[in-house]
Amino acid sequence: MKPLHLLRPLLFAFLPALVLYPRPGFPQERAASVPARRDGQHDFDFEIGTWRTHLKRRLRPLTGSNSWVEMKGTTVVRKVWNGRGNLVELVAEGAGGRFEGLNLRLYNPQTRQWSLHFANSRDGTLAIPTVGEFKDGRGEFYAQERLDGRAILVRFVISNVTPDSVRFEQAFSDDGGKTWEVNWIAQDTRVDAAAGGAKDGAGSD
Repeated sequence: MKPLHLLRPLLFAFLPALVLYPRPGFPQERAASVPARRDGQHDFDFEIGTWRTHLKRRLRPLTGSNSWVEMKGTTVVRKVWNGRGNLVELVAEGAGGRFEGLNLRLYNPQTRQWSLHFANSRDGTLAIPTVGEFKDGRGEFYAQERLDGRAILVRFVISNVTPDSVRFEQAFSDDGGKTWEVNWIAQDTRVDAAAGGAKDGAGSD
């Protein structure tokens, strides 16, 4: 038998291998316990088509004002890139005049999130995109923008999704998301409800 003082160097030489070499099956067990993120590239399939839109807009957000205008119009949604993108065109009229808006939505297969790029005909430029995803049939999308020179947070929510109706809501926050003030509410109803929509739309796996 070798003296103890000769065995110690051998023991310490093998310690790194014992530490770095994992127990068989352990990494696989841990990886299996982490659920894979869902593929959401068809989340907006339900919305392809033509919709009647009832729109409410707050005139002066984050000023303490509670003045709203209501407008009615039509929203047309077209699929691009086989569903990994879509183009939304909204035309509405009412007490607030005429509104023409466009929303280009693009899906990122790496992050599995959507970016929503909004523009209106008044200035003809794309706003900072809101980014997010659908969970359990509800879409939430966020961005940081500026309003009258102040940094604010933007939250855009898509909810109450059915084949023939859907609700959109936009809110601003100027306190880092502690409180939110809603400034845009749109309720869409499919023009040809009899045609129905994709049954496996937003939030489905």
